[in-house]
Amino acid sequence: MGRRGGRKGGFNRGGGGPRQDNRGNKAEISRTNEKFEEYYNTLGVIPDEERDDFWAAMRRDLPNSFRFTGSKAHALAVQQRLRDYYIPEITSITYEGRYVDTPQPVSWYPDQLAWFMTTPKNVIRRFPPFASFQKFLVAETDVGNITRQEVVSMIPPLLMDIKPGMTVLDLCAAPGSKSAQLIEMIHAGEEERSRQVAANTANGLDKREGEDFADDGRSTGLLIANDVDYKRAHMLVHQVKRLSSPNIIVTNHDATIFPSIKIPSLPDSSGKPVHNRYLKFDRILADVPCSGDGTVRKNMEIWKNWTPSNGLGLHSTQVRILIRALQMLKVGGRVVYSTCSMNPVEDEAVLAEAILRCGGEKFVELQETKDYLPGLKRTSGLTTWKVMDKSGRIWNDYDAVREQKATVGEEGLSRLSESVFPPKEDLHLERAMRVFPHTQDTGAFFIAILEKKSEIKARAEAKTSSTNSTAATPKPEKVETVDTTGEAVQLETAPDGTIDSVNGTAPPDADAPGKRKRLDQDEDTEDAAPLKRAKSEQDDTVPNGTANTSTTGRSTPAITAQAPRPGQPPKKKNREQPFEEPFKYLSPDLPELQQIREFYNLSPRFPQDRYMVRNADGVPAKNMYYTSALAKDILTENEGKGLKFVHAGVKMFVKQDAPSPEVCPWRIQTDGLRLLETWVGPERIVRLQKKETLRRLLVEMFPRFNGDEYKNLGEVGEQILAVKMGCCVLVVEPSDDPDGLSERMVFPLWKSIMSVNLMLPKEDRKAMLLRLFNDDTPLVNASKGWQKNGTKSAAEKKAAEKEETKADIETVIEAKNGLQVNQEEQIQRRRNSSSPELEAEANDDDEDGGVAIETDV
Repeated sequence: MGRRGGRKGGFNRGGGGPRQDNRGNKAEISRTNEKFEEYYNTLGVIPDEERDDFWAAMRRDLPNSFRFTGSKAHALAVQQRLRDYYIPEITSITYEGRYVDTPQPVSWYPDQLAWFMTTPKNVIRRFPPFASFQKFLVAETDVGNITRQEVVSMIPPLLMDIKPGMTVLDLCAAPGSKSAQLIEMIHAGEEERSRQVAANTANGLDKREGEDFADDGRSTGLLIANDVDYKRAHMLVHQVKRLSSPNIIVTNHDATIFPSIKIPSLPDSSGKPVHNRYLKFDRILADVPCSGDGTVRKNMEIWKNWTPSNGLGLHSTQVRILIRALQMLKVGGRVVYSTCSMNPVEDEAVLAEAILRCGGEKFVELQETKDYLPGLKRTSGLTTWKVMDKSGRIWNDYDAVREQKATVGEEGLSRLSESVFPPKEDLHLERAMRVFPHTQDTGAFFIAILEKKSEIKARAEAKTSSTNSTAATPKPEKVETVDTTGEAVQLETAPDGTIDSVNGTAPPDADAPGKRKRLDQDEDTEDAAPLKRAKSEQDDTVPNGTANTSTTGRSTPAITAQAPRPGQPPKKKNREQPFEEPFKYLSPDLPELQQIREFYNLSPRFPQDRYMVRNADGVPAKNMYYTSALAKDILTENEGKGLKFVHAGVKMFVKQDAPSPEVCPWRIQTDGLRLLETWVGPERIVRLQKKETLRRLLVEMFPRFNGDEYKNLGEVGEQILAVKMGCCVLVVEPSDDPDGLSERMVFPLWKSIMSVNLMLPKEDRKAMLLRLFNDDTPLVNASKGWQKNGTKSAAEKKAAEKEETKADIETVIEAKNGLQVNQEEQIQRRRNSSSPELEAEANDDDEDGGVAIETDV
């Protein structure tokens, strides 16, 4: 629970003064870099006749873009409001003798749920319809219905071909925009399936059979979203929490040595349990750390910071991540590899090296991408390319480099290895996809699909002769050796994510100088500054395959202290990483769960063994969470085994003071209602059909129903009178009637002694009023009016105050994902919006000492 603070106050300020704005001024950055331009002109990836268009596009600012999120039905409903109301208003605007450009859908994105806008800021600031449109965007973004995301970064999840029952891993997930796409695919069609099963069950019919209707229509798939940086992992939690999914787990591990995840054993043909059974994934997204030179249109610092060493230093890490992904993949499964870099050293060269180290095309094969996303303009992957060394010299092949090293020396060549050059074998690298900025006014991106044809045993990374060359990594087969049953050698991981042992044996090269133990990332979000780049190389003393930490990059590897040698004191624990409370599942026989089942008359078809809490005692003190069956298996099987779980489950019930013992104190949380509502008994369901009734409940908090006042609540008034006190479910039924609503919605509703209250955050209320009714009426807290009524007793006034405190403050904040949103994240969210006015407001808030924030009480 929490309360709003004022604009002043210096929350978590340290010094108390305004924080300096260190963002660079775009106008002051020269959009030229001789080596950068020479490299891509020499590569020949851009036809000569397109080169001028390419560099002109690279020097222009990137258009704003966003995506409608959530279930398909809800996303389409929000999108329809944009089409019906805001677009017609903007279309009528003329500026300097011509109609302004309106927001446009991305033609190749399914159902046109992604949009972009090229309107200049001076036009946006000039005309009121744009201000109204921006207000809509900000409101819907705040409640999670719209996500700001670069258009090309939306491509990789769309190539994964995800079905609801699949297990999916996002290896380098933060800040989470792609993870959000993945979890939406896992839940595709779930609400409709679940309601159909529930309706059939209520009518005495058998549920529909088939894989889609396993677990009574609920999605059986799982997404594990991972990030190596703890703070970024929690940023990821904030993103995925808005999707209210019980089918996601967030982890905090180095992607190059992501640990094997144990799952329950199954009996073999003789009935004996198969030990050491580990999770294998149907799909894996490896959106790896990269130099990020494809994001130069929004990250201007690249113009001054780009060097050829950026990509060369990341190549080895990228190969390790991709190989680790292929090891954890099921045979027949798919890895989608992507970067926001145009450099073939980070793209095609990584694919070739990973495929060859895994045994060639008989084991791993690139799949064709040209048939995906009709309308997307793309070019094929490269089969030949050149490489630029630190000094800016261009090399056609590694033979010339080897000769130079032998005759002249290795100065400036230490990062050049054979694997960064084109392979001698034909691996069909042209099947990959390159997207360039000038073809459809986007950023640049590289995407490839790899299919695992057979189990693999990858060979170790080759060493070079240089003393500054890559230190040998633990052999991938020692990271995990698998067969088709899913048996594997498990990694034993230390609390900081490093390998302690492999089957009790110290990993190879544990004490090697310069040994890279983990992959660190900075704190910038993809949407704010997604530059996935390494800090410019300072000298050749940095070991190959590692790079200094960038202050602006999205996912940048860093050198960490090497393992202590014998006799040295052990390294101190990371004090910046707080202790994570364990996940403890509750027994279905628990009295609290029995009370919940009876009060809500829950169908026995809804699982009762998937509720959990986050405390060491396993006691339901404040919140109860719910997870899918597979998530439960993973959390219970791996407890105390070194895996770092940051988040799992969706908040289902929150404890609230009840007016009497007959009232269940556990109210249904908004996050979990989507899963539960079809299984709640009819006596706790209130149905709403009319627009005006919903509008009244949104605008007015705590409307009374005593006496004849219930008539003011429209068609829900008599229903509320008949419902016993406590939490119930308000179902908005869609209707073609002019007074009806087109979208089905469900909300928790709390009935107290003298009033009712829609349990929605104020931000959600305001966003819905704006979207459904074009209404920005201030919210009214009705309880404040009748608390002043002299006819009320002191006890009634005190009860009303308590009800408001609990339901208005606690409920509002708990319903907003139960997440503490810190001051800087609030400011960054405004900066990430497509509104220049809000960007300025964010800067003003920052200088004033803080925006209104939510903090734990």
